[in-house]
Amino acid sequence: MTKGLLNRFTGRAREILKGNLVGVYLHGSTAMGCFNPEKSDIDLIVVVEEPVPDPVKRRYMDMVVELNAQGPAKGIEMSVVRREVCSPFVYPTPFELHFSAGHLAWYLRDPDGYVRNMKGCDKDLAAHFTILRKRGRCLYGAPIGEVFSEVPAADYMDSIWNDVAGAEEEIGQAATYFTLNLARVLAYGEEGLVLSKKEGGEWALGHLPENYRLLIESALNEYTENAPAAVDEALAADYARYMLGRIKRCDPRR
Repeated sequence: MTKGLLNRFTGRAREILKGNLVGVYLHGSTAMGCFNPEKSDIDLIVVVEEPVPDPVKRRYMDMVVELNAQGPAKGIEMSVVRREVCSPFVYPTPFELHFSAGHLAWYLRDPDGYVRNMKGCDKDLAAHFTILRKRGRCLYGAPIGEVFSEVPAADYMDSIWNDVAGAEEEIGQAATYFTLNLARVLAYGEEGLVLSKKEGGEWALGHLPENYRLLIESALNEYTENAPAAVDEALAADYARYMLGRIKRCDPRR
C-alpha cells in the first residue's frame, strides 16, 4: 500500500505543481525502516522554487486529503517549503503549506481559510531535514544533497528538544512516544546519533539504568508489535526527569 500511495502522491504533485516542483522527499519511519501501519504516518517534504498561489494550494490540498484517506491509520504528514530556505538552511524554517491528520477537520470545514492561513515557521523542520540528509529518500526531483544543506547541530538539538521538553508532565498520556523520543534525543546529545524511535529504544536498553528496562521494552513492544503497554506512571515520570536531566547536560542552553 505504501509504495503505491507514494507513487500516486508524487505523480499528482507533479501534475499540480508542474515546473515549480523541485522534488518530493520521504523521511521518518518509512525511510528509516521501522514503519508500522498502526502507529506510523507517512512523512513527506515537498520543495518548490516559488510561492504557491492559493488556487494551486487548494487543488494540491484536495489531492493530499484524498490520498490521506487511502493511507495508514495516522495518514500523511507533509510540508511544502521553498528551496531558498533549504540551502542555506533557515531556522526556524518557513513553510508554504502543511498538513497532518490533526488538521483534516479544519481543512474540510474551511478549505479556503486553511490554504490562506496554513503557513509560517516550524522548528520541527530542522529535525525532518536532518533525517532527510542522513536517512531520507528522494522520490522525485533534484537529489537530496543538492537541495538540503547541513542543519547546524544546535538547530537540530533545539528542534528535538522542543519535542520532549514537556515529557515530565505529559509522559503519562503518551508513554510510548515520550519513552522512545527521549531516548533518541539523548542518543544524539551524547553520541551524535540520528535514530528512529525504534532505534532510540534499542540504544536505551544498552545505555540506561536497569530499573528503566521494563518501561523501555514495553514501549518498544507497543510501538513495533502493537502490544498493549502497562505503564507505571510514577516510573515513567521518574524516567522523564532522569532523561531530561541528562539531555540538559548535553546542551548548556537548557
